[in-house]
Amino acid sequence: MGHGDEIVLADANFPAVSVSHCGPVLIRADGLAIPQLLEAILKLLPLDTYVKSPAAVMELVEDDKIRGLKTPVWDEYKRLLSKAGSEGDLEQVERFAFYERAKKAFAVVATGETALYGNLILKKGVLPPEEQMLC
Repeated sequence: MGHGDEIVLADANFPAVSVSHCGPVLIRADGLAIPQLLEAILKLLPLDTYVKSPAAVMELVEDDKIRGLKTPVWDEYKRLLSKAGSEGDLEQVERFAFYERAKKAFAVVATGETALYGNLILKKGVLPPEEQMLC
């Protein structure tokens, strides 16, 4: 992945195989929850600091907004992102726009995450020169 490339951490309901037919590499991590995977990824993947938010979630559909559906997994994402130094809010992307964006991602990681609206897109930042020398 290069600067600006995106990776999708897909929950168990996400059409990961269908979306991956459009180009992104499909990675299977079926036994993992997204917070567990996110914590590990953030140790290695710098997030983009040139955008308002380097992390995006799928916005609730209107019916779920009306009934007041809660998304506690988003709070966990924010906590982990903050711990990694990212202070921006999660960008909320309309459902079908999220799918289209996912089709352009570098990779889609299919997880076993069961939380509703658990999908997460991360935008890669740059490695500082001193870290590039270690690779």
